[in-house]
Amino acid sequence: MKFVRLEIPDVVLIEPETIEDNRGSFFEVYRQDKFEAEGLPGIFVQDNQSHSKHGVLRGLHAQLTKPQGKLVRALQGEIFDVAVDIRPGSPTFGRWVRAVLSAKNNCQLWVPPGFVHGFCVTSDSADVQYKCTDLYAPGDEIGVIWNDPEIGIEWPVESPILNAKDRQWPALAEILHRL
Repeated sequence: MKFVRLEIPDVVLIEPETIEDNRGSFFEVYRQDKFEAEGLPGIFVQDNQSHSKHGVLRGLHAQLTKPQGKLVRALQGEIFDVAVDIRPGSPTFGRWVRAVLSAKNNCQLWVPPGFVHGFCVTSDSADVQYKCTDLYAPGDEIGVIWNDPEIGIEWPVESPILNAKDRQWPALAEILHRL
């Protein structure tokens, strides 16, 4: 595995070493000792999976008092995955990074606690799986509107398909007092 620190160094792209032969391919998805050697968590407590069609945007979500780190991968299809730093006092507060995750590149994105996370589907459909460092707590969820002009995410879709909650999240500036 290759661990690539992005423009916000706490967000890490994990590129697998894929072995291919006439039978197909093989790669390690997760290995505790390698993750811990890179300063990433070794323990995950919940796995989630979603299926979405082209143009669906899920996010930007986080949890306030029980923040989750997330290890995200696309099992099928392709996604444009985004992490936005919302850690008060962080030198990269309000900045975002992105990665393209797909079944073809088998890459994963480590999104640490203290970031809102979201993705949009750029293929016909995508199955996305992510491991979490803490359990989902619905009453603890916070979010930021996907098109907050102060953040300026350059999404690859103009009119995404959103659920009601994701259409109504406030701008980052409106939740600063809660962080």
